[in-house]
Amino acid sequence: QVQLVESGGGLVQAGGSLRLSCVASEHTLESYAVGWFRQAPGKEREFVAATKWSGSIIYYADSVKGRFTISRDNALNTVYLKMDSLKPEDSAVYYCAADLINYDLRNPHKYGFWGQGTQVTVSS
Repeated sequence: QVQLVESGGGLVQAGGSLRLSCVASEHTLESYAVGWFRQAPGKEREFVAATKWSGSIIYYADSVKGRFTISRDNALNTVYLKMDSLKPEDSAVYYCAADLINYDLRNPHKYGFWGQGTQVTVSS
C-alpha cells in the first residue's frame, strides 16, 4: 500500500511561487509513475503534470507548461511540483497520485494511490 502525503500549499499572491512536495511513506516509489492533479470547487479533477519513475518522461498540462516543474528525488521517495508565476486560476486543491503505469499518465483514473491534497490559493 502506497501512502502519499502532500505538503507545501498555502496562500500566495499572483506572480508568486510555491513548491509542493509529495512524500511516499511505507513504500518505495521505485517503478511508480507519479502525477499531480488539481481540483477547484465545482470543477472536475484535472491533470497538471506527471513523471515516470526514471524522470525521463514528463508531461505537463498546457495551462501550466513553462510555469510549473515536476521533479523527483527517488532517494527521498519524494516528488516535487515547483509552481512559478502563479495565477488566480491555479487556485485548487492539489493532489499527487502514484501507480505502476507506463502510459496514459494524464488520466487520473489510471492511478490507484492518492494523497489527501493540499490547498493552493492564489490571490489577485
